[in-house]
Amino acid sequence: MKNLLYYLVKVYIKTGLHSYHKKIEVFGLENVPLDKPVLFLPNHQSALMDVLLIAVDCNRKPYFLTRSDVFGKPLLNKIFNFFQMIPVYRIRDGRSSLSKNDEVFDTCSRILGEGKALVMFPEANHSLKRRVRPLSKGFTRIVFRTLQQNPGIDLQLVPVGLNYEDATGFPDSAAVYYGKPISAESLYNAADLKSSEKRTKMAVFSALKKLTTHINPESDYDRIIAQIESKKLSFLRPGAINEKVKTFIEEVGKSSPPSTSKPKINFFKMTIAILNFPVWFLWKFYMKPKVWEPEFMGTLRYATAQIGFSFYYIILFIIIAFWLSLKMGLIIVLGIYLLNRILVKLA
Repeated sequence: MKNLLYYLVKVYIKTGLHSYHKKIEVFGLENVPLDKPVLFLPNHQSALMDVLLIAVDCNRKPYFLTRSDVFGKPLLNKIFNFFQMIPVYRIRDGRSSLSKNDEVFDTCSRILGEGKALVMFPEANHSLKRRVRPLSKGFTRIVFRTLQQNPGIDLQLVPVGLNYEDATGFPDSAAVYYGKPISAESLYNAADLKSSEKRTKMAVFSALKKLTTHINPESDYDRIIAQIESKKLSFLRPGAINEKVKTFIEEVGKSSPPSTSKPKINFFKMTIAILNFPVWFLWKFYMKPKVWEPEFMGTLRYATAQIGFSFYYIILFIIIAFWLSLKMGLIIVLGIYLLNRILVKLA
């Protein structure tokens, strides 16, 4: 029963994600081992959106390491446990709480030792900047503990590149790239953990740089982004972008600052707002002002759309069914849903 409920929720969320985005592309799923323990290691840009995009399309039923500050309330804890989310503690949670991570890492080692999958963000923080940030040693501690506590285990590290056209905008497009699996054992030397840590971090870091846009020079970042946007290059193609970045770094000092232009009115987005006024109003005037970090903009907007449209369609169906008929209620609500999907793809 629990697996059926998990599957139904997964279908519900996947339908919502594809209705919310212009398009979602997934590459490299053949790289995900189905019969071995897997540690997914994605870059981290858009808060919970990153988690959802992996959860619905990774060919596994993974556990997720999640920042501990979202836990605490009994109801939320039950929901998080249902979706196999494990709290991990950071320095900002208090130095004393870090000792709890030993138990967390043992739990992760047990999960991987049972041949299951786990998702952990090795950057240990999120940022909208289009670059791979230095990796923390937390994920290597889990890798090494798993190898130590499960002799002979064939743990596979799968780097994942998450790419968004505009993580704060709507409608957005996303591309998820699963890299080739890396054998954890091939990077590990029990007699030299420091070198093993460095080697493991470098292998994952190098792989992630190929799977997502990586603009390294901080001083030239804004100009390079402007160059990419002016040439209308797609951020969903990180390989092509990264090749261009090399030339942009040389050209950027010669280029003039990009000119700013007023945003054009998007007829399709305006139609979506009018057609779904209650949900648009809820987002614009109640939920959007509550966004505390730009990295959570996409997450909160998506959550508002997923839940808001669910209630909107149900209420609309009840009203139409009461006034006209059940058949007309179903036809009209289904028609509005399909029209919304078409408008999102065209916007």
